[in-house]
Amino acid sequence: MDTNITTANNKLVEVNILKAIGNNSVANQINDEINKTVVAALQIGEQDAMTSKTIEESITLFNEEYRAFNTAFPDISQPWEAQIDSEIMFQSPEVISVSVTSYVNTGGAHGNITISFLNFDASTGKRIQNSDLIKNKDAFKTIAKSYFKDAVTEDDVLFDPDNFQLPANIGFSEEGLILLYNTYEVAPYSTGIIDFTIPIEKVSDFLAFNGS
Repeated sequence: MDTNITTANNKLVEVNILKAIGNNSVANQINDEINKTVVAALQIGEQDAMTSKTIEESITLFNEEYRAFNTAFPDISQPWEAQIDSEIMFQSPEVISVSVTSYVNTGGAHGNITISFLNFDASTGKRIQNSDLIKNKDAFKTIAKSYFKDAVTEDDVLFDPDNFQLPANIGFSEEGLILLYNTYEVAPYSTGIIDFTIPIEKVSDFLAFNGS
């Protein structure tokens, strides 16, 4: 179910996210992880300094931070903005993959888009970390590396492709397994987001969950 979340005096933040319904324990765990991701996306400054517990608190703080900034620097007229959306990428009896896309601009030359993939055990609602998603990391990396090399040029990335590292975001889709590197993760801003899809039959033997 799609849910819009806002506060009484909010003028800067638009949040439209999925809300899991049904089995309470499963739905609550999924919703809690999505909420945590939204709260982190709205955090101004270091994540270690995060004080918000709810999306509503984060929206309020985002607006308050902007008002304080605008008071201190009234000649900088560009307003801040944040847009956060989520969608189900894939759902099966074993696994649910959700993406959370956030665009945040706090007055810089450009805003930042960040995509987060969240994988859940469909039977429990517990989030599946990448380390638990893959049961043969070395074999999986070998295959992923070949797809990565096809997806980028030498000028795209900030490291030697031979020193390949898996991204923070791995998620299921109907087409296969998506690997996604956010802006700045392995490449300069001008390169943007790097992503590629590996057909599920190529990697199913190395995964702990069935994505087909």
